Amino acid sequence: MSRYICVLFCLLSLAPLALAQNSRAASAASYLERGNEWLARGEWDRAIADYDLAIAFDARVAVAFYNRGLARHRKGDLLGALSDYDHAIELNPRYADAYINRGTAHAGRGQYDAAIGDFSKSIQINPHNARAWNNRGKARAEQGRFAQAVADFDQAIELDPRNADGWSNRCRAHYRQGALDAALDDCNQAIKLDGRRPSDWNNRGLARQLKGELDGAIADFDRAIALDPRQASFYSNRGRFWLLKGESERALSDLNRALALDPKLADAWTHRGVLWYTKRDFTRAIADFDEALKLNPRLADVYGNRGVALLIQGKLKEAEADFARCRALGGTLTPEAERLLREVKGPRVPR
Repeated sequence: MSRYICVLFCLLSLAPLALAQNSRAASAASYLERGNEWLARGEWDRAIADYDLAIAFDARVAVAFYNRGLARHRKGDLLGALSDYDHAIELNPRYADAYINRGTAHAGRGQYDAAIGDFSKSIQINPHNARAWNNRGKARAEQGRFAQAVADFDQAIELDPRNADGWSNRCRAHYRQGALDAALDDCNQAIKLDGRRPSDWNNRGLARQLKGELDGAIADFDRAIALDPRQASFYSNRGRFWLLKGESERALSDLNRALALDPKLADAWTHRGVLWYTKRDFTRAIADFDEALKLNPRLADVYGNRGVALLIQGKLKEAEADFARCRALGGTLTPEAERLLREVKGPRVPR
C-alpha cells in the first residue's frame, strides 16, 4: 500500500510542474504570435519586445530566435540578427531559412565567404529554394566570381522564372562580364515581369549606353530617376551619359544632384572631376579626384586622371606618383598622359 501511496504522491507532485511548463509554453506561443503581428506591420521594436518575452518563457523555440533575428535585421542591427540566427540554427541545425538569413546578414557586413558558406548549407538542406541560389550568386558576384554567379542565377531562374530578382541579378553579372546582349535580354525580362523596379531600368540604360544605343539609354535613365528620384547613382550614371555626349551643363546638374544626395558616391566625384578636366579647370578636377580617392583608394583610372591634371599644372613629382599608383593597381595611362609625360621629360633644346 505504501508503494502505491508513494507513486500517487510523486504523480501529484509532478502535476503542478507539468501545468507550469504548459502554461509557460502557452505564454511563449502567445507572445510569439503577437510578435509576428508586429513584424508583419513593420513595428520592429514592438516585435522584438514580444519575441524577448516569448524567449524568456521558452528558450527552446527556434522560430522565436529566428523571427527576432528578422526584426533586428530589418531594423539594421546585423550583429543582433546574427546572434539570433546562430541560436535558431543551434536549436534546429536543418533550419534552411535561418542559414539564408544569416548569410544575408554576413553579406551585409561584407563577409562574403561566410555568406556563401551559409547559402551553400541552405542549398544542401533544400536545393529547391530559389532564394538561396539567388543570394549565393549575389555574394559570388560581389567577389568578382561572375561565371559562378551566373550559374547560381541560372538555377534560381529555373526554380522561379516569375521572380524578377533572378533575371535582374543575372543582368548585372552579365554586364560586369561585358556580355552586353545577354545583359539586355535579362534586363528586358526583369522589366517585363516587374516594371516598377528602378534598378532594372538603370542597369538596362548602362548596357544600352555601352552598346551605343544612346536614345534608349537616356530613356532608361530618365525612367529610373522618375521611379526613384532619391537614388544618387542614377543621377551619376545619367550625368556620365551627358558628359560623354558633350552636354556639360546637363552633366554638371546631374552630378551635383548625385553628390547632394550622397556625398560618399565615389563615381559621382570621379565623373565631375572629368567634367572639370574637360573644361580645363584642373584645380577643381584635382579636388574632385581627391574626394573620389578618399572614398575608394583603389580607383586606378582616377590616379591616372589626377596625374594628368597635376602634370599640366607642372607638378611632375606628384604626377609621377599618381601614374605609378595607377600602374600598381593594374591600370594603364591614357595616350594623352603618355604624350604629356614624354613632352615634360623629353630632352630640351638649348636656346
